[in-house]
Amino acid sequence: MLFGCNIFALVGGGDSAQYPLNKVMVWDDNPNRCIGELFFRSEVRGVRLRRDRIVVVLEQKILVYNFADLKLLHEIETIANPKGLCAVSRVAGSFVLFVQGCRRDRIASFTLSQDGKLLATASTKGTLVRIFNTHDGTLLQEVRRGVNRAEIYSLAFSPTAHWLAVSSDKGTIHVFKTIWGSTIHVFSLKVNAENLGNARSSNPSDSNSAVTSPSSSLSFIKGEYPKYFSSEWYVAQFRLIEGSCYIVVFGHQKNTVIILGLDGCFYRCKFDPATGGEMTQLEYHNFLKPDEAF
Repeated sequence: MLFGCNIFALVGGGDSAQYPLNKVMVWDDNPNRCIGELFFRSEVRGVRLRRDRIVVVLEQKILVYNFADLKLLHEIETIANPKGLCAVSRVAGSFVLFVQGCRRDRIASFTLSQDGKLLATASTKGTLVRIFNTHDGTLLQEVRRGVNRAEIYSLAFSPTAHWLAVSSDKGTIHVFKTIWGSTIHVFSLKVNAENLGNARSSNPSDSNSAVTSPSSSLSFIKGEYPKYFSSEWYVAQFRLIEGSCYIVVFGHQKNTVIILGLDGCFYRCKFDPATGGEMTQLEYHNFLKPDEAF
């Protein structure tokens, strides 16, 4: 979808695909018609839209088209990319494109800030998330999701890039403050599977107060365990309904996040940037079960 407008990029999928898997249709929902088509020799793995560009991700290639006339501008060879991972900056006047590179520790998920100046990456281990300066590749910040392996489903910067949200297969959503210092506030959401209207902490001793990262109090042993203690930690863990993949984005309203699940769930939540702690669930819907609502 192109931001919040009526332009979509559609690709066939599923067990009984209605449309070809190797075709991208640019769809205008206002007159309800297809306004452009792109055909390929292999299956389309992903599509990204900007106001001036269409980026199509194939298994081992990325193609960049001009939005106005669908003219091919760039063709980039990549390593195998079955998940269609690709991130594109959104701000007009600059174009930053990030794709998977060759490295031993493969990247499972990544995202760019809207202006393309910051890049957040998570490896297949899913324990650490790193934030880089895209101008020179400098590592600016490292935050720790946990110590156990996890599959990171999505990463998202807030519009101002002051916050970073992370979702994983552990059924958790975490929001980190992107500040390059020793203090960090983290917020997360748990939705109880039996009572979708209530959000409860899995640990009664969890506090809603702002906390200090272990990097400030344990800095004297960074030399022994630099990755474990110098990275910034989250302080509360709240779980979503298990068994579904969730993606997270920031809402248009200040300090809000939107969570979408493959099971049809939609959550809108708000966090307090001053105190941190548990987020407030503002809204819940299940589009596959319309009778369920917050």
